[in-house]
Amino acid sequence: MSEPITMDNAPPRAVVQFNCTGRATGKMRNELDVRMVQPMEERFELATDEGPFHGGDATAPPPLALFVGGLTGCIMTQIRAFAKRLGVRVNDLTVETRVQWDWAARDRVYETAPKSFEIDILIESDDPLDRQQALVQAAKRGCFIEQTLGRENKITHRLKTPQGWVDAD
Repeated sequence: MSEPITMDNAPPRAVVQFNCTGRATGKMRNELDVRMVQPMEERFELATDEGPFHGGDATAPPPLALFVGGLTGCIMTQIRAFAKRLGVRVNDLTVETRVQWDWAARDRVYETAPKSFEIDILIESDDPLDRQQALVQAAKRGCFIEQTLGRENKITHRLKTPQGWVDAD
């Protein structure tokens, strides 16, 4: 068994990779097996479901709730982790995130587009404002989700067929 990765023994650069396998298990419920496979191994079991609008039973959070929760948790984690490393005292922390999408009906389906991402950070600290601002800037740069959202990304889709994988884009 290898030694856990810490800031003291971490490589200067690394690829961080998560894999997720989702299985449909109910009307709209999905069981998700989420694994970090690089640079270390971790595993999490999550579920999503939808409410009556999509024909689900609301037995788990919908995917958008996990998305907004992930964004909020990511910046909070980075603030708390980086506060220790930067020597900024955080006595208490609350983050309020608002995300909006435009939704438009298209025949029997709909289309969406991101509209706004707003994150309010309430830090209780005795440190000066400029040190708190530097902490938030460092946390923004270290938040995987925020950095992903701030860039144009190419997402590819494939479909499995009896002959192999085909492009679905």
